[in-house]
Amino acid sequence: MTRVLVVEDDPQLVRALVINLRARHYAVDAAPDGTTALRLAAAHRPDVVMLDLGLPDMDGVDVIRGLRGRTPAPILVLSARTASQDRAAALDAGADDYITKPFAMDALVTRLRAAARRPEATPVPPGVTRVATDGLTVDLVARKATRDGHDIRLTPTEWHLLEILITSPGRLVPRQDLLREVWGPPQGDRTPYLRVYMAQLRRKLEADPSRPRHLVTEPGTGYRFET
Repeated sequence: MTRVLVVEDDPQLVRALVINLRARHYAVDAAPDGTTALRLAAAHRPDVVMLDLGLPDMDGVDVIRGLRGRTPAPILVLSARTASQDRAAALDAGADDYITKPFAMDALVTRLRAAARRPEATPVPPGVTRVATDGLTVDLVARKATRDGHDIRLTPTEWHLLEILITSPGRLVPRQDLLREVWGPPQGDRTPYLRVYMAQLRRKLEADPSRPRHLVTEPGTGYRFET
């Protein structure tokens, strides 16, 4: 049974999430603040975390950083904050998805299922699994990336995107194929999410993110990984 940790200080929303998730056969723990969330994550090892950014005791971005020190579980942010800088800060801290409030429960569960399908130990598909070039090394089997000898931490979603591209070196991967593989069946236009994640990967992996050598955009169609 997939265990979900819900971190939210709105009692009505917590109740709705708990009822709906348990009805779909998820085990659910709930935390009203960041301190409790970090304690529950250490004690119960959630498979997925749903996290509000506006918590009473600490900022949600700090909670994300704390969770990343305790669990590799995907983190889905549920927030009323819509500014691009809030989204970028959460993803940069280690979140895997960003869902704005209000949201439809069915759409949320779809995103939850997509996150739960990509655990930290996902088997790597056949093909190229290691790239070493111009200071960048990515080993999908060991789940380790380094640039100029320094370890780079990638979130589960970033790893999933990267493994799709690396195992098809030089081949155009259509945008819709990436969206479907990583986030599941279409639920509205998720192209902005893909752009954000690709920008995150470039900041972490490319020597010059503004002029990417490896993570190449084909305008209007998709992305390629070039060695």
